[in-house]
Amino acid sequence: MINKEDLVVMRAISICFKPFLKTEEALIYCNLGRTQFSKRCDESRVYKNNNGYYKREELDKMMEGETDSSARVKIRLKG
Repeated sequence: MINKEDLVVMRAISICFKPFLKTEEALIYCNLGRTQFSKRCDESRVYKNNNGYYKREELDKMMEGETDSSARVKIRLKG
């Protein structure tokens, strides 16, 4: 039988290796509350896919502070 504490640790570790995250997992992964998470997603244009999952790569970019608009500015400055 697995302890409740061990189960929580196992879930937390598995979240870090999943390519797609459910909403609750994304909140834990980003360490944000619902309101902050939804606000950041809107600003960074990170949306759920058709199955209701967030792409972890997009969440990583969001947490780094990279948005679509900042990527466009970088391209304009280079070109």
